[in-house]
Amino acid sequence: MRAIWKGVSLTLLITTLLGITTILRVQETGAKESVKKRSMSNQSPRTNPSAAQPFGFAIHGGAGTILKSEMSPEMEAAYRAKLQEAVLAGYNILKDGGSSLDAVEAAIRLLEDSPLFNAGKGSVLNSAGAVEMDASIMDGKTLKAGAVTDIKRIKNPISLARLVMEQTTHVLLASDGAEAFAKEKGLEFMPPEYFITDRRIKELEREKEKERKKQQQQNTKPKQTSRETELVAPFEGKYGTVGAVALDKQGNLAAGTSTGGKSNKRVGRVGDSPIIGAGNYANNRTCAVSGTGDGEYFMRLLVAYDVSALMEYKGMSVEDAARTVVMEKLKSLGGGGGLIAIDRQGRITMPFNTPGMYRAYVAADGTPVVKIYQD
Repeated sequence: MRAIWKGVSLTLLITTLLGITTILRVQETGAKESVKKRSMSNQSPRTNPSAAQPFGFAIHGGAGTILKSEMSPEMEAAYRAKLQEAVLAGYNILKDGGSSLDAVEAAIRLLEDSPLFNAGKGSVLNSAGAVEMDASIMDGKTLKAGAVTDIKRIKNPISLARLVMEQTTHVLLASDGAEAFAKEKGLEFMPPEYFITDRRIKELEREKEKERKKQQQQNTKPKQTSRETELVAPFEGKYGTVGAVALDKQGNLAAGTSTGGKSNKRVGRVGDSPIIGAGNYANNRTCAVSGTGDGEYFMRLLVAYDVSALMEYKGMSVEDAARTVVMEKLKSLGGGGGLIAIDRQGRITMPFNTPGMYRAYVAADGTPVVKIYQD
């Protein structure tokens, strides 16, 4: 009997221990599931793998005195068609998972190849009747940038700027040195006459005539201080600088800008477009910016970087920061122009303080939106 009792007691003990172990395992599993659920509920949309990464794309083709009353229906249709082609080219690269840098370069190349814009073919002429082109591009992920200035024979300066960024330790290459590097890399060269159009020749003639008249007037009027001249001189001219900003599906921002500069500019003049922080800037922490307008003012105010700085240091939205810079700071100094910007959530803004700015973006539903005037 004692042996039987011992066997029963041992069986009861083992059963009890197994029961306790099962209960503990169930409790541990429940606790883990609870922790897992809490962890998932605390994830932000950007870190949640199921949340779609926003992406966006915008371009500009220059700002200035662009009036509907002075634009023929045929010319307006041509501008709208080319802007739509370029914005869709960049957007489709992003939609297919391509990089922001690829989208920016592709769109700007299309605009450089068009005689409608002041970049690449169709660039304005300097006072000697020659073309001097500038371009830059910036990667918001790494803050690397590439730029070229005083380019005379490269078909697509934006592509040369990207090669400077990716295949040298430099940021800015100029003139003969930049073109020698382009030759090493096999970029396409064009003869000087490829870039010169009848439209730009006539524009240079008008600018020279205006300069002569202005000089005559100044010789007969009391002299003003430079500050007084800045405040009373109206913004004139068309600045056909082209640019693009992009946010890709990997969350990386990029910006690019390309231009022929100012008509009748002094030989060797460099504007804001190849100056990182002035006419171009991109930073994944904030935004990507490309500017167009009176380059000397953009350089003095570091317009593109200032938008990013206001966002980073003052917590402003991309729209508020851009408007503050363009509509207040730039305008108060006497500078005309505008910019396009996109932030890391894909929000786009396009402020300008001139009568018009060629611009385009793609709406959330994939529809291209092209605008020219103050509308």
